[in-house]
Amino acid sequence: MSEIIILFLGAISAGLLGSLTGLGGGVIIIPLLTLGFGVPMHYAIGASLISVIGTSSGAAVAFVKEGFTNMRIGMFLEIGTTAGAIMGALVSGMLNPNTIGIIFASILLLTVVLNLKGKPDHQAPLIKGSLEEKLKLYGTFPDKGVLKSYSARNTVPGFLMMMFAGAMSGLLGIGSGALKVLAMDNMMRLPFKVSTTTSNFMIGVTAVASALIYFQRGEIIPVIVAPVLIGVVVGSFIGSKTLMVSKTKKLKIFFAVVITILSVYMMYNGINKSFR
Repeated sequence: MSEIIILFLGAISAGLLGSLTGLGGGVIIIPLLTLGFGVPMHYAIGASLISVIGTSSGAAVAFVKEGFTNMRIGMFLEIGTTAGAIMGALVSGMLNPNTIGIIFASILLLTVVLNLKGKPDHQAPLIKGSLEEKLKLYGTFPDKGVLKSYSARNTVPGFLMMMFAGAMSGLLGIGSGALKVLAMDNMMRLPFKVSTTTSNFMIGVTAVASALIYFQRGEIIPVIVAPVLIGVVVGSFIGSKTLMVSKTKKLKIFFAVVITILSVYMMYNGINKSFR
């Protein structure tokens, strides 16, 4: 019972930190379960995927209502992320837990770099006769009471990057929000508010696709998943309220330090074959 309470409190912390940084609690949940509680890697990934579904669903509804999320772009790119997620989940079942730990640590370090980089706010106009016009990958979003128009660019490279983001989500049990935003913001030139909110909408759907495979393999354990899911949701709710009065720059620096330490420790344990 005491272990469940400690796990619940740890999940609250993961949800809080994940919400404040916009990258979800999965990046904290996996190290917490594997290094802190000795949970086998694949069981930890299964629990993390369920928590990603829970936290994404709640926030996605609010962003859709506010008019930031582009449902058409999200559903189109979801074809790539879902295919990637299924492939990632299948590959995960074939890999040694220590190999997954090393890959996880590498992606965490990449996440830190992407999160610290400045993000220019694009607002590309629609090009007549382009692939984006044919697929209707454009829209409007509210900005200080004014509706602003935008259109996607570089759809094919962005779609391929989404497949990679989905594969990392299915393989590692994280939302891969940083990789999705990289695809939409840097490659497809979408406005930052649109790319982040559309990414949040997509994360849950991507996680469902891979979670089904982990469930079929018997790697989603209710006694682990329940406290993690509830704790992450509670932590995310607290984080969303705290974010309003927090200084983003300090949060990013704090996040970078915490994740870098976790990455190094995960890498060390993976190399020394400490995961099971």
